Amino acid sequence: MKPKKIFILLPDGVGLRNFAFSNFYETGKEKDFEITYWNKTFFDLEDLNYPELKIASGKNHFLTDILKNARKHIELNLNIKKSASEVYNTYRFPFVYSTFKNALRSILSKFLIFFFSSETGLKIIRSFIKKIESNTSYFEACVNQLRQEKPDFIFCTNQRPVLGIAPILAAQSLNIPTATFIFSWDNLPKATMVIETDYYFVWSTHMKNELLYYYPYIKKEQIVVAGTPQFEMHYNSTVIQSKESFFETYNLDVNKKYICYSGDDITTSPNDPIYLEDVAKAVRQLNEEGKNVGIVFRRCPVDVSSRFDVVLKTYSDVITPIQPKWEKAGNSWNTILPTKEDMSLLANTIYHTEFVINLGSSMVFDYVIFKKPCIYINYDVNDCVNKEWTVKKIYNYIHFQSMPSKEAVLWCYNNKDLKQLFEKILNNELSNVIEANKWFEKITEKPAHLASERIWNEINSII
Repeated sequence: MKPKKIFILLPDGVGLRNFAFSNFYETGKEKDFEITYWNKTFFDLEDLNYPELKIASGKNHFLTDILKNARKHIELNLNIKKSASEVYNTYRFPFVYSTFKNALRSILSKFLIFFFSSETGLKIIRSFIKKIESNTSYFEACVNQLRQEKPDFIFCTNQRPVLGIAPILAAQSLNIPTATFIFSWDNLPKATMVIETDYYFVWSTHMKNELLYYYPYIKKEQIVVAGTPQFEMHYNSTVIQSKESFFETYNLDVNKKYICYSGDDITTSPNDPIYLEDVAKAVRQLNEEGKNVGIVFRRCPVDVSSRFDVVLKTYSDVITPIQPKWEKAGNSWNTILPTKEDMSLLANTIYHTEFVINLGSSMVFDYVIFKKPCIYINYDVNDCVNKEWTVKKIYNYIHFQSMPSKEAVLWCYNNKDLKQLFEKILNNELSNVIEANKWFEKITEKPAHLASERIWNEINSII
């Protein structure tokens, strides 16, 4: 029997980690699929010996970004009305008026939001996006590619980018079945859906219920619970370096125990350098009492700012930065792309550190796979960078409501508590691993290392 031909649509670099740098491609090949990456990114997948077809040249309709922005705000308005919760307002980005073009975009978006902020209005906006995208040269170029290649299925790696709309519409115009993957555990409450497909692949039953709640036009039978490939590397023991090798590579002291400070982006945590300094001060206090502790600092991969420089220099005796192995392919944050090497680096960083501390990141799940604790920072600082910002905003986000209990992480409510928290964890007197594992099992389908296997099985069932 001729192998089924599957196009993996990469409208941006976000999907690379899950679908190019995991077990996904190899698993599909073992199941005798003919796989081609339909690639709109700057990344050259031929370097990995993966077959790719550069996606047709072209761009979105000039109104699509405006309509996308209006759609997001309308969905958030409807979510507030449905839930009677103002938390959805925190997912909005401010309108920009810095240039004539930005001002015009903002004015048009606000006009659409005002007149179409209803279920009926949302439906009109969604239909209009499809209509204008189906009349672009980009759409026609995608149709021509698909007619020539004749794939049996299109799997889009991310539901968010507008560059994925035309390729999916092109496939649907040719009756080629389509699916999209909901990229992250926090995406659905944020109104990030742009791409509409025949099927939706989600991490868990919890995410399936979210999808049905936020997008009532999607039917149960369209949703596939499969897990996410992003954690698969953590189960591959062959990528783990010896302690001696890893410590030598990154100039770590083999006599020290290291904790990991995992940085956030500047929007999520504008005060991150202050938190890192608090952690460094606590570690210095431990070392003054005879302990031998260091900090591995892994910054957020898309944060290329210099905001940590002063802290890293001042506390170089306790902080060792290990730069994520991402590649900068453009000037905006979404053109900073992951690499396969970074997947291995992350796994090794977790394996060779004792626990992680951060502000509300999904690293809690990465660490619990290795049965290691996680601390969430939960205090504001006086000398803050952004007076408007507060940790309360972060932990009020909807995705934190998925915690089975508050004990799913260890909480630090005051910088004066850091030293004692660190000491207890290092002495094996304190852990959140059992409760964190319950949270992880709620967030993603188990066993987590078989996500690629489940995705391919479901694609096979569909076609």
